[in-house]
Amino acid sequence: MRDEMKCRVCRGPLRPPERGRPPLYCSRACQARAYRSRKNPPLPAPTAPELAGRPRQIVEAVWRIAAERGLRMATVREIAAEAGVTPRVVQYHFPGKHQLLVTALQTLHRDNDRRARDRFAALRDASDPRVLLRAVLEELLPLDDRRRTSLRVMAAYYAWSLTDPALAAVFLHAGQPLEDLVATLITAAGAPPAIDPAAEADLLVGGISGLGLDLLHRRRTRADVLRVLDHHLNRILPR
Repeated sequence: MRDEMKCRVCRGPLRPPERGRPPLYCSRACQARAYRSRKNPPLPAPTAPELAGRPRQIVEAVWRIAAERGLRMATVREIAAEAGVTPRVVQYHFPGKHQLLVTALQTLHRDNDRRARDRFAALRDASDPRVLLRAVLEELLPLDDRRRTSLRVMAAYYAWSLTDPALAAVFLHAGQPLEDLVATLITAAGAPPAIDPAAEADLLVGGISGLGLDLLHRRRTRADVLRVLDHHLNRILPR
């Protein structure tokens, strides 16, 4: 039997789905076990070294250009000017522009992950799956200056990835780790049997991501977006 047709926890066989994406777990018990193992997951092995000094300075310049002017304006000359260094210094630390763009994206992902984990750790009741679910979804929203800038940078990368296959290969995930986590949290929070956690996870992640862009464009207010989020959480997880 193919590996993807086995439960990710107990490795038992999975029942073929009637609709939607294939299940990841054979039972709610296995989903709950997966959730418990994710409450304090280890940080993934870094895909690039931690940056400091000039390399960090250059990467942050890429972020500012992407957020304010778009990624296509991030030429070596523009990046150097934004970072306050010469183009030769940029090329010394990053021999190729594509390598620099990829490293900047990887560093942004890592920074976002670290800050999200810090926020999760500061939650009053981080052991409550419902509380953690809301916190995970809020990470998709530009609720402060850092997340606002991050979303603008991500949007710039996404726009370019549509016409740059090499960048798309780095930007897009092969799997759906965020949707899988949200589905696991929905199950752990005690969703009614009629709720399809995987389908709801797809809707929540896609919908909240879109609302985040509306908030970025000021088409909606912060209160409006959080009200919509709570509406769907209350629909999926009635108290």
